[in-house]
Amino acid sequence: MAKTPEIKAFVLAKCPRCRRGDMFQNSMYGFSSQKMHEHCPHCGMRYEIEPGYFYAAMYVGYAINVALAVGIGFLTYFITQEDKSPWIYIIAILTASFLLAPLNFRYSRVILLYWLSPKIKYVAHYDEDK
Repeated sequence: MAKTPEIKAFVLAKCPRCRRGDMFQNSMYGFSSQKMHEHCPHCGMRYEIEPGYFYAAMYVGYAINVALAVGIGFLTYFITQEDKSPWIYIIAILTASFLLAPLNFRYSRVILLYWLSPKIKYVAHYDEDK
């Protein structure tokens, strides 16, 4: 069995250790519940490595939100060429932030587990069907 590509597992929010088990109980792309599995359904890895571990995901989410605000601000300027009233920028940025909040929440945790946690490594023999 070929190993699961990291980017595919990342986009689908699969476990960073086995790249098979889902991290979230519902679909990654939806507005339904934001609940995470406590352990990976495939390999049993505990996602919250230590108590309060996902508080660090707030910093990742903040960085994502800042990048989103800057990008939406530039996009709004290029589309509207408005430089007098700040309201169009405020409305565009707040709308995008609220609509993308579920993705921001989920991907901040996925980024934290995949790329910012040195203790978590991919283990190839877990990336097999049981």
